[in-house]
Amino acid sequence: MYPVLPARVVLVALFCAALAACGSDATPQRGPQTAAKVTTTVLALQPWSDTIRALGTVKARESVTVTAKVSETVQAVHFDSGDEVEAGTPLVELTGNQQRAMLEQAQATAEEAARLYSRQDNLAMQGVIPRASLDAQRAVRDYARARVEEMRAALADRVIRAPFTGMLGIRQVSPGALVTPGTPIATLDDISHVYVDFPVPEDLFASLAVGQQLTATAAAYPAREFAGVVSTIDSRIDPLTRAVNVRGEFVNADRALRPGMLLQVTLIRPPRQALLVPEISIVQVGNSAFVYRVQADEVVERADVEVGSRRGGLAEVTAGLAVGDRIVVDGTGKLRPGDRVDAVPAQAAAATDEPATPATDGSAHED
Repeated sequence: MYPVLPARVVLVALFCAALAACGSDATPQRGPQTAAKVTTTVLALQPWSDTIRALGTVKARESVTVTAKVSETVQAVHFDSGDEVEAGTPLVELTGNQQRAMLEQAQATAEEAARLYSRQDNLAMQGVIPRASLDAQRAVRDYARARVEEMRAALADRVIRAPFTGMLGIRQVSPGALVTPGTPIATLDDISHVYVDFPVPEDLFASLAVGQQLTATAAAYPAREFAGVVSTIDSRIDPLTRAVNVRGEFVNADRALRPGMLLQVTLIRPPRQALLVPEISIVQVGNSAFVYRVQADEVVERADVEVGSRRGGLAEVTAGLAVGDRIVVDGTGKLRPGDRVDAVPAQAAAATDEPATPATDGSAHED
């Protein structure tokens, strides 16, 4: 049998146990919250231009493979690979001895026919011969003249000329080679201006216009940006890709761009007013994004936003914020909704910052 304790002793023991339990579970009280130092900005509408990015291929403004019209051997080559030539410059001369001899024969026949016609014309005026004889001689004279022009054209076909001003490719024939119609002699490209064709999705078709500004970069020139304009918008939309082909024109005075190059093209759409925020102010969590909005009592709240296009460190907010809202720009990583902040305007913070390291773009700082 266990001894029965007095009720007073039991109550005292229970009270002590309760005090001990409360003491073990108690947490230290937090002191007053310290305001986090952040930079903020007040939102306002700003001019904004959307961009469309696509891959395009360079094409020469004019391009052709120079070939012969007739089958003949090459007598002389008047160009070297890579030459720049003017329109009409002789490139290749083919053997034409037979055509020259036939031209001389045709010229002699034409001269004789002209003399006979002149004599018969005088006789016809005197009434010595009938007008029918004069008409027959006129036909003979005209035929002889046409024959001369035919021989001259055949002889001209033996001299292959540049059809337009441009740069020649690699020479593919030598003197003595037999060429036939279609035999490639060299490529000729006018690359003083070049075209770049690229696709644009159908849903952006309404925002396209001739004359819009383009920029492009090439893998061969990673530090260089080329400027151009939209010159043509295709009349049809591809039913398979649901995209329209857009042609941009680029000035290529130094011949840096060559046909076949792949370019990353950026099309700059017409400017409009938009609500812009610095990209660093946006907190991305999975597929959602939010910013910290500062209330009148300097306490931050979470504001979920929808983000549109981004460029140059700025992002367009299409929903979730309004003109006049004040948001946190720098210092979002140390905040939670309900925290109090010690806010400094972003412009004032930038003005008081002193660079501690040299500029990353290689330029020197000025005091």
